[in-house]
Parts: sequence; structure tokens; C-alpha cells
Amino acid sequence: MTIIKKRAILGGSISAVIMWAGTFILGEVSGYEARALLSSSLSGVNMLCNTIILGSSTILALMLTLISLSRSAESKLSKAHYKHVLMVARTDTVLIIATVITFLLLNLPITESKELPASWFSTIYYISLGMAALLGGAFITVITLLYGTIENVIQIIGFRRTDHPLVEQDDKQNDSEEPEPRDASKRFK
Repeated sequence: MTIIKKRAILGGSISAVIMWAGTFILGEVSGYEARALLSSSLSGVNMLCNTIILGSSTILALMLTLISLSRSAESKLSKAHYKHVLMVARTDTVLIIATVITFLLLNLPITESKELPASWFSTIYYISLGMAALLGGAFITVITLLYGTIENVIQIIGFRRTDHPLVEQDDKQNDSEEPEPRDASKRFK
């Protein structure tokens, strides 16, 4: 596991634990108290879900620009770079899907129901806060992964480091590749 992955997972996990610990600082809540707290906290959790969906979707779209920038670099980037970009995209996509599902589940009119026992509301309250903590931690993980990727691209393209581990060296290239023709008219035949 690379240092970028370790840093991202550690940062996201610590963030999720801190957010989850905040719910226990509030203490044990009863069913009726949880119903009122759930009603007031759902708007904040929904806003968090909207922010994560918007931010993650924007990140995913801008990763196409990152790929284009990587391909146009003077130095040829190794497959490890593209695997890292793919991992960030996958993690971001899973986060978007999990956030949409959470958003839809928490938008059910739970607090309006007269049929649910009062004891269920404390469980639903803690689940909603737990999901918010997990989603927040996962978003921080994606941001940290993206930072590591951008840091590498800046090192390679911006500072033109040719000794970076993600730069493919000439001696590693496959000899079976045909050299590109020098004459432009021969390129498109």
C-alpha cells in the first residue's frame, strides 16, 4: 500500500471516528427526545449529502482533465499513475452511490410516522449520525487521495522531475512498439 493510500485511509478513518465520537458526547437519548433531535438533524445530514454528491461529481468530472494533462506531459507516466487515478475514481464513484442511497433513505418521512415505536427513533437517530460520520470520513479520504495524485502530477509536469517513481523510464519501454512515423502524412494512413 502506498503512502498516499495509507495517509488517505488514516485521515478518513480518524475523521469518521471523531465525528462518531461527537454523537456519544451528546449522551444517551430517549425515543421522544431522539424524534425531536432527528427532525432537527436531518436537514444538516441532507445538506452534507448534497455537498458530498456535488463535490464528488465535480471531482469525477475534473479527473478527465487530469488524465488529459497526464497524457500530454513530456515525461511518459507509468501505469502506476493511471492505476492510482483509477482507484481515486472508483472510490469517488462508490462514495457518490453510498451518499445518494443515504440521502434517499433519510428523506423518508420517518419523523411523521405515528406507527413507529418511540424506541426506534433513537436507533434511527444514531444510524443517521453514524452514516453522516462515515460519509464525511469517506469524503475526506477521497480528497486526500486526490491531493496525493495532484501532488505527483505537479512534481512530474510542473517541476519536470524525471526521476519520480511514476515516470516511466526509456529502458522500461516495450521494444515491440513501432516508432511513430516522422512524416505527418504517414501518421493517418
